[in-house]
Amino acid sequence: MNESEVRDQLEKCHPSCYGWALSCSSRDPLEAEDVLQTAYLKVLQGVARYDGRSAFKTWLFAVIRRTAADERRRHWLRRLRLAGYKRERELSFQPAERGARLEESEMLTVFQKALARLPRRQREVLHLVFYQDLSLQEAAGVMGVTVGSARAHYERGKAHLREWLKQSEQFNEYRSDRQQAQTSFQ
Repeated sequence: MNESEVRDQLEKCHPSCYGWALSCSSRDPLEAEDVLQTAYLKVLQGVARYDGRSAFKTWLFAVIRRTAADERRRHWLRRLRLAGYKRERELSFQPAERGARLEESEMLTVFQKALARLPRRQREVLHLVFYQDLSLQEAAGVMGVTVGSARAHYERGKAHLREWLKQSEQFNEYRSDRQQAQTSFQ
């Protein structure tokens, strides 16, 4: 694949790549941008080479995942060296869309908190399957695990999410509202 084809593929995949980088970076937008920029540089400079054994998007997601892991290690080592000094990072919050309902926002927050409670691999496979529309086989390739392992993490993650969301008052209210609406139509 020549450089112009690689650039075209990167442009085409950018929105989903940013979402994946965000997921790999603990939902920190600044860190996700750094990870994505580093991954793109690796690809464009030829440090990471696409060999055609998988789909380009699958390969690129694996590069992003490994880059994020490298960044986490670097941050950890930096924190270790600077243990005596605490640095606070400013978090940039994206403003909520206008007209978004408070209830939906609260439900999204509850869901994201439940998703964040999952072990890393379960969270990653669910993100790849639901947000990035990858198959379990493609997700396994991105994560560097077998399809069976990805399937196990996927099923366990869904089960944990179901259990935690059942316990959430927010979703219980939503469920009771839906049940009342269904019985009124029958």
